[in-house]
Amino acid sequence: MNSLNPSPGIAADPVGCARAIADRLADLGARYDAAPVFPLESMRCLAAAGLHRHFAPAASGGTVFADTRERYRILMDVLRIAGRADLSVGRLLEGHVNALLLFESYGSAEQNRQLGRVLDAGGFYGVWATEPAPGVSIELANRTQMSLKGAKSFASGAGGLAHAIVTARQPEGGRRLVVVEGDEADRADLSGWRVRGMRASNSGLYDLTGLRIKDTDLLGHPGDYDREPRFTTGAWRFAAVQLGGIEALLGETRQAMSDTARADPLQRAKFADCVVAARTAYLWVRECAMRAASDDLDGPAFARLTRGVVERAGLDVMELAARIVGTRSAMDGQRIDKISRDLSLYLRQAGPDYARDQAALTWLDHDAWGEQDVLW
Repeated sequence: MNSLNPSPGIAADPVGCARAIADRLADLGARYDAAPVFPLESMRCLAAAGLHRHFAPAASGGTVFADTRERYRILMDVLRIAGRADLSVGRLLEGHVNALLLFESYGSAEQNRQLGRVLDAGGFYGVWATEPAPGVSIELANRTQMSLKGAKSFASGAGGLAHAIVTARQPEGGRRLVVVEGDEADRADLSGWRVRGMRASNSGLYDLTGLRIKDTDLLGHPGDYDREPRFTTGAWRFAAVQLGGIEALLGETRQAMSDTARADPLQRAKFADCVVAARTAYLWVRECAMRAASDDLDGPAFARLTRGVVERAGLDVMELAARIVGTRSAMDGQRIDKISRDLSLYLRQAGPDYARDQAALTWLDHDAWGEQDVLW
């Protein structure tokens, strides 16, 4: 297990904890960008602040919130702050939180106790679903022995995370969630992760072939991972991390503007457009999070459009920041350059046009606002 030795106890304010370590995460992020490896020190910072545990099930020692709306509101701010500091670490934290929510929804009492023990040691989890053909399957050697066959791709934190929850096909059909060790260096292949941005996310290949599993490693029931509306609406979490990156880029652009630029109405107009783009993305992510908290049946449609809104905001702010700041925005070592490189990769999600089309079909069928406006 990858122990990160967190300090004992958890502070009661997750957002305050995140703010307290944000500058440290940003400094470490620059280092890991320059020499990409698993960001162990950054993850230690998260664990020492208790941020690996706040959103765990109560049975695993997680914080008890007033309700799901409060929990998601606070989680959104934590993910934004992590994304502002370092998008690679924000991505790893979001994957960990995803795993914690899966344990809460589908874990047995013993599995949640085991999760608590892993968290005691400062361990982090990932959720790995993407896979090259033919995918990952559960193989039966006999009635009592099971193993996995296949690999996961774009497995963020491969070789560095203590554990991961992976999807695997059963012999009788259907997908199961399986908890596996994620820190076996021999199984991780990062040679293909040669990217301009998100370098420290270590989103490589992880070979699961031959890994023995037990019944207690199986989480929930077949089909649980894909259950709607939670599956699609859960995209709000990675959108919140991306939003944090956009907000960081906006802040860096503001600081980089010279007195001459600030006195130029054309430059100020560009900056105003940046503010509008970032704030629009914030409002969409917030609404999506609140709809996820209530298991709104329209949540998937909101999530699909939110993905596009955040992507458009990120692309616009990146272009405008480059125009405002000029050549310095592309210089190695400049934080604006790092954020732009990270965002340009992280914003790439599968099937954006299809997602937007499916959302449109939803609201061609009925009023997008519904009978009541539960948010406002």
